[in-house]
Amino acid sequence: MFLNFIDRDFELSFLHDRFNSDQYELIVIYGRRRIGKTTLLEKFLEDHNGFYFLSDKAGTERNAIRFKNKVSQFLGESVIESNDFFEIFENLMTKNSSRAAIVIDEFSYLVEKDNAIPSVFQRIVDQIVRKSDLMVILCGSSISMMEMGVLSKKSPLYGRKTGHLKIEKMGLLDIQAFFPNNSLLSNIKCYSVTGGIPHYLEKFSETRSIAENIENEIFSKSGRLYEEVDFLLKEEFREPDIYKAILSAMGSGCTRVVEIGNRARIPAHNLSKYLNSLMAIGIIAKEYSGLDHKRKKPRYRICDNFFKFWFTFCEPFKSDMEIMELDYLLNYFKKNFNTYLSHAFEQIVREQFLRKIIPFRIKQISRLWYGEIEIDALVKNDIGDHYAFVEVKFSKNVDGKQILSKLRSKVKELPLYNKKTDFFVIALDFSTKVEGCFSFGEIVALHQKGV
Repeated sequence: MFLNFIDRDFELSFLHDRFNSDQYELIVIYGRRRIGKTTLLEKFLEDHNGFYFLSDKAGTERNAIRFKNKVSQFLGESVIESNDFFEIFENLMTKNSSRAAIVIDEFSYLVEKDNAIPSVFQRIVDQIVRKSDLMVILCGSSISMMEMGVLSKKSPLYGRKTGHLKIEKMGLLDIQAFFPNNSLLSNIKCYSVTGGIPHYLEKFSETRSIAENIENEIFSKSGRLYEEVDFLLKEEFREPDIYKAILSAMGSGCTRVVEIGNRARIPAHNLSKYLNSLMAIGIIAKEYSGLDHKRKKPRYRICDNFFKFWFTFCEPFKSDMEIMELDYLLNYFKKNFNTYLSHAFEQIVREQFLRKIIPFRIKQISRLWYGEIEIDALVKNDIGDHYAFVEVKFSKNVDGKQILSKLRSKVKELPLYNKKTDFFVIALDFSTKVEGCFSFGEIVALHQKGV
């Protein structure tokens, strides 16, 4: 299906404003693959003078040759002989007579293949771009490479950018715009699998059920998302098999370092660098219980929905999928998908909607575990003397009165030291509803009204 340009108004406005500034601009744009960076840049260039160049992994000279050909086309001039990026930009500045945006996509490929590239572009910025009417946009999908090669204090380009954008995933309500004929419940299920990544949404059809989309596009060896996880891990990491082992352990339910290490067969003391790398690109997250004030007992979870889905359902059955024997996988999926959706729904509520019902200024939202007690969300106010406890139920006909009573009983067992407390239950809908109970539809309505 064709997807319209959706939910990038802030980013597009930012780029328009910078193009219309009266000074040189060096903008850095980055974010995970498939997030929609290229579409954003193409949309931006529809309204402004400039050109788009996509780098590849062929090395500096081959890319310079392709880049100078782009410059030649843009200027309507003959191609210069030099294959030096500095001299190509120098020619561009000399021949160009108006404001222009030069977009270099996958700049991280250049950095990956040639560690001198940041220094080369430092000279270009300092000696050419600063004196020109150019807007240069460096864009990359390798978050680690962009941060190391462009944004970090150790990079020669550090301090030279005039702005940057990290492109984030879309929210649940944004996919309502992609699939306007779907129910909210259907889109919750879709978001729980795709995580609001435009490239994945494009592969799902509104005319098929979520189960049919999953079977056709993810489970099937001919599916367009079948090789996605392997591709992304190979693109981002030099040891993809180690990262896959770690994610497989987490997909099986391991959350603590020792558990993950044991399951992945990696010594716990060697795990930190891999976990940090996965956190840096947004695949996993480290979290602490809301009452772990000393932050000594972290848990790790897969926070990217597509990766979470893959390592919950697909990777354990990868051998069967390779020979297209899907009976065991489909049976496991049918039995466990609703449980998966319950956890995904909790995350959606915590990250995107919970603020709409909390009656105080929020400092922190987290999960809570304390001994045998687990609560879906603990919300703290800005001075730490007011807590809200929230249970989230991916269910219909919920007895809200009973759930609130159980929640209050749990909280009585916690060391709160006379904190002021509020209690809430969020569910798809209720059979018994009392004060503090909100259907998800009500919260969505508040969000849409901007309350």
